[in-house]
Amino acid sequence: MHYTAISGACSASGESECRPPWRELPSTLRRRTPGLRREELGGLAGVSADYIKRLEQGRARPSMAVLDALSRALRLSRAEYEHLCRLAGYAPAGEGCVPTHLGPGARRLLDRLDTGPVGIFTAAWTQLAANSSWAMLFYDPNAQRGHERNLVWREFLGFNDCVIDPEENKRFRASLVADLRAAVTRYPADRELTALIADLRSASTCFVQAWDATPPTTQSAPHAVIMHPQIGPIHMDYDILTIHHGDLRVALFTAEPDSDDAQRLALAHVIGLQDLSATEPHQL
Repeated sequence: MHYTAISGACSASGESECRPPWRELPSTLRRRTPGLRREELGGLAGVSADYIKRLEQGRARPSMAVLDALSRALRLSRAEYEHLCRLAGYAPAGEGCVPTHLGPGARRLLDRLDTGPVGIFTAAWTQLAANSSWAMLFYDPNAQRGHERNLVWREFLGFNDCVIDPEENKRFRASLVADLRAAVTRYPADRELTALIADLRSASTCFVQAWDATPPTTQSAPHAVIMHPQIGPIHMDYDILTIHHGDLRVALFTAEPDSDDAQRLALAHVIGLQDLSATEPHQL
């Protein structure tokens, strides 16, 4: 079976098929014909093929998080996403809540930026999508659950270790916290964001200190070192871009062209394509 719709959501646009983001699919899951099988859709959304089957048969009701994952996997438009939410008995994120829709422009940006790791996040720094380089060098966001998809949580709970300079790490954390504080002001009705802040304050004294501190005013060229288990350290610059439509954040890592680090990054891609089951490297 392949997907021309899920509960009628895709057919609302008049399209004959839901085109999958092929670059995010392992080669073993790619189809020879257009569309998505249950296994492919489940792999992109981070759920099992059996769960997709139960959804089709009306034997399970997806959570809002699963609906968001399915909408990203199927690349639904905003109208299609809202239709899918209504079919499942949910109201899509509205005024006062953090937008979670990944629009077509952001998806095309992700598809075209393939020379280094790229991740797309909400204004609360919950990850929506990533390219194959991100999944190979850091982690697969589809395999993360709950707060594990949130970059601020990962940073303050010890999942991230690529910014090794103490002062740069302090500035990086401060910039994340400042952005998160701004999101709280813009989206006061978002209960998930409120819960995230409360959980962070309970779990991390470093977060409490950063939340209560005055953000630093000095800026530096952001730099990170990614530790690959087979290649070793890869020195990269990173930039945080903002997509104003949808209030999204793009974390973009690049290596200096024609440098040794660029060669190591290219080699890491080759290794990742050859051995998809390799031990996961240090995470971002």
